[in-house]
Amino acid sequence: MMSPTLHVPGQDQIRRAPKVLLHDHLDGGLRPGTIVDLALASGYEGLPETEPDKLGIWFREAADSGSLERYLETFAHTCAVMQTREALVRVAAECAEDLAADGVVYAEVRYAPEQHLEAGLTLEEVVEAVNEGFREGERRARRDGNRIRVGALLTAMRHAARSLEIAELANRYRDQGVAGFDIAGAEAGFPPTRHLDAFEYLKRENNHFTIHAGEAFGLPSIWQALQWCGADRLGHGVRIIDDIEVTDDGGVKLGRLASYVRDKRIPLELCPTSNLQTGAAASYAEHPIGLLRKLHFRATVNTDNRLMSGTSMSREFEKLTETFGYTLDDMQWFTVNAMKSAFIPFDERLAMINDVIKPGYAELKSEWLFEQTAATSVSSASAG
Repeated sequence: MMSPTLHVPGQDQIRRAPKVLLHDHLDGGLRPGTIVDLALASGYEGLPETEPDKLGIWFREAADSGSLERYLETFAHTCAVMQTREALVRVAAECAEDLAADGVVYAEVRYAPEQHLEAGLTLEEVVEAVNEGFREGERRARRDGNRIRVGALLTAMRHAARSLEIAELANRYRDQGVAGFDIAGAEAGFPPTRHLDAFEYLKRENNHFTIHAGEAFGLPSIWQALQWCGADRLGHGVRIIDDIEVTDDGGVKLGRLASYVRDKRIPLELCPTSNLQTGAAASYAEHPIGLLRKLHFRATVNTDNRLMSGTSMSREFEKLTETFGYTLDDMQWFTVNAMKSAFIPFDERLAMINDVIKPGYAELKSEWLFEQTAATSVSSASAG
């Protein structure tokens, strides 16, 4: 009889397992029907499709280009319909609701306030609308029997010049639902060192930040994010694999940067499906997450953009269990890694791990064990 710790979970168990999400973009996770509704309400006429199912397919196909730049172009449509307080509240509430329905118990969802000012909102009004939406989504989730806590990450665009302003905004709202800061956008030609004043400010304020690095660009992006900017986490960081050599005899040799990342337990916000779309990995089987898991890097599993990737946390784990044979123990390992790396206080992280995550996985394992015992009893009775 197979040990329950070696049990590969099915779709239903994966969905019900408590999950933690650290890398998810608010403007990359809208429901297609919501985009259509908001476009109609705002008079936006640029949508490539106006039927929700067809629009969802268009987003996934447009994102499947293998180019990060082309992938990022799809956000012009979602941002276009997220320019009013009402739209932001709705999108944020639905985001929390959808994540909770997928078994996510803690999420940090990021967005760039500077991209939602076209209809006259101020930066503060954007933040307050999104926070209101997250709280409403949490209430709806509880009503439906689900539990989730959502924190916001305020993102500055790396090609723009408002990073210090956004960092100050994140610090101002840090006790009102904003968990930290991020920079995002095309990596090539826009190194994180362009925003050193923002990072130095956040460090002085003892605030948290992550940096998109090591996705489309390689090791220099990761090195700058860590050694020049002082990032707490790496957004993606998948190209750390370039500093890991697998020898012909199966041995593994880590370069100094990879060793540093592993030794310092720097969290990697890995997004498998998104990485395939942007060309950072060729297939799930070839995705570096398999090796990084074996080498005990602080790897986490994330969605990045649920709309563009047609994905969810459950789907990401389904693909990983299919590819690598990951078990409930592996899922718990990734989930605890993510919770340890969250930008909330230590005691709150510990409570989530001990009171929510570990009991949740223990219940799933015991459930499987009882099912196996029942099946064995039926088999024995039939044989008798």
